[in-house]
Amino acid sequence: MSDVVELAQELIRRRSVTPDDAGCQALLAARLARAGFRCTALPFGEVENLWATHGGDGPVLVFLGHTDVVPSGPESAWASPPFQPGVRDGKLYGRGAADMKGSVAAMCVALEDFIRRHPDHAGSVALLLTSDEEGIAEHGVRRVAQHFRESGQRIDWCVVGEPSSRERLGDLIRIGRRGSLTGMLRVRGVQGHVAYPEKARNPIHQAAPALAELAAMRWDAGNVAFPPTTFQISNLNAGTGADNVIPGTLQAVFNFRFGTASTPQELRARLESVLRRHGLDYQIDWRQSGAPFLTQDGPLRRAVCAVLQQQLGIKPELSTGGGTSDGRFIAPLGAEVVELGPRNASIHKVDEHIALDELERLPGLFSAIAERLLVAP
Repeated sequence: MSDVVELAQELIRRRSVTPDDAGCQALLAARLARAGFRCTALPFGEVENLWATHGGDGPVLVFLGHTDVVPSGPESAWASPPFQPGVRDGKLYGRGAADMKGSVAAMCVALEDFIRRHPDHAGSVALLLTSDEEGIAEHGVRRVAQHFRESGQRIDWCVVGEPSSRERLGDLIRIGRRGSLTGMLRVRGVQGHVAYPEKARNPIHQAAPALAELAAMRWDAGNVAFPPTTFQISNLNAGTGADNVIPGTLQAVFNFRFGTASTPQELRARLESVLRRHGLDYQIDWRQSGAPFLTQDGPLRRAVCAVLQQQLGIKPELSTGGGTSDGRFIAPLGAEVVELGPRNASIHKVDEHIALDELERLPGLFSAIAERLLVAP
């Protein structure tokens, strides 16, 4: 069994459900230290972060990943235990196999190989890992980026190992991500008896037309870089538990995924104007977890596309779709950010897996990207 498959299995065996790293980063730091990397632990709160670097002055290339995983759900639903890696039918199974312990293992093996072949490379190459990507992402890369900003740590290029591919490895790479804006809405009514609605004010009846209008709205048309803004209600609740009581409040949670065609301020203003027009007595708590970013054509995009063409014979689709990733915290540092990883069909699902042939190819892709950026032709 190859080194990258063995390492991926070792990582999967560690039950690192957010924010518990479960020893993954210590395992990787020990390997990279033996390869000559300077490894620094950056713990914030209960979150473990690892910063491993090799090289000196010049441009900085960072490989970014996370060691935490989402819960497995009922283990009885899995064909094999989620934290006991299993190999069958050309796939490696286990929680985190695709998202993203396979990529993390590949990055580590790629960096070891790159340093072995190019010990005197230009600039610096680094690995940044967190155990807070699948959770609230407060003390992970967000906090590390703040630390880098304060300490003056530069990052020129960043490759994120998120599972980006669709049908085959490398057929799609992310060159940006949409922003995420969440609203927690509370509509106030007047509680009362369902038989006497004239003595109450039902917040469900009041809010329903406004929510229906919001769900049907076209927020923008998007642009050449980003798809149109989407609005989704993800939670809605009211009631006291009794079927003869008109509730006094309704609570709703909704989310915007937006590009650069609309600003968060514009989205908030348009939404609240609808609520006011419907005469709602409301309160909203807003939370923006990320701003949109886009990596223009530059050295990193060209390097990634050239490597995929050379090694896989594929011209990747350049996408800004999907959810969010920790790349949203690195881009504001001035870095070019590209996401490249295995197929994402099984992530967060029962029987999550990664194809062995994809896992075997990833180290070579990551190492070749580093060569194009940090080794003179």
